[in-house]
Amino acid sequence: MTLTILYQDEFIVAIHKPAGLLVHRSMIDRHETQFAMQMLRDQIGQHVFPVHRLDRPTSGVLVFALSADIARLLGEQFATNTVAKTYFAIVRGHVNAPGLIDYALKEKLDKIADKRANQDKDPQEAQTEFTPIKQFELPFAVSRYPSARYTLVKLHPKTGRKHQLRRHMCHINHPIVGDTTHGDGKHNKFMRDQFSFNGLALTCQQMCITHPMSNEKLAIVNEFDLRMSTLMAQWGWEVPSLDELDLPSINR
Repeated sequence: MTLTILYQDEFIVAIHKPAGLLVHRSMIDRHETQFAMQMLRDQIGQHVFPVHRLDRPTSGVLVFALSADIARLLGEQFATNTVAKTYFAIVRGHVNAPGLIDYALKEKLDKIADKRANQDKDPQEAQTEFTPIKQFELPFAVSRYPSARYTLVKLHPKTGRKHQLRRHMCHINHPIVGDTTHGDGKHNKFMRDQFSFNGLALTCQQMCITHPMSNEKLAIVNEFDLRMSTLMAQWGWEVPSLDELDLPSINR
């Protein structure tokens, strides 16, 4: 696999991370052999340093630094929530208006990787803005309703908690399609059986950072997720251009 490079200079490189690809080696997935970090290192011929994470089933913009010092500077931006992130997701149900989810989340710890971590931390504040883009109604009785409803939503996480978007959308009863932990099993199965959609309908579309050397604002944008656009095309909708999706336009 050759990774798609979205942006590169002498300090930073950003890629499109395909769904299903781990960012780096993990104790949790010891049998995996492909990782974005090692693949990118081999592809560009130099070491890369991760500065944030994307969950394995999530696709989209993934940023690496090309030195430890740049990684530290970029890491500070992510730690202080000064990076503007734009995601798109397909969720169950009709989302009728924009809103803000302000719901604290208890840190999710892994039994293996986090076994030495403090197990009794208080919930951490977490905020997510959401905006409905397009609603769909399909003539299938998936659960107790005669039709199945979905919405393409744009998401702006204001904080960076683990699985924040998945947990927040579940909190407002609009779980993300394909989420096997926080989602709706009946709708997930329906998507697999009826539309051959496997995986999570969540993608990081754009990331706006402050360049650590020039101090200029930089917007790194990705093409729309092919899996999600193919799914919605089966529902009769052609995904609009990136401009029509109303992404932040800083230096884009």
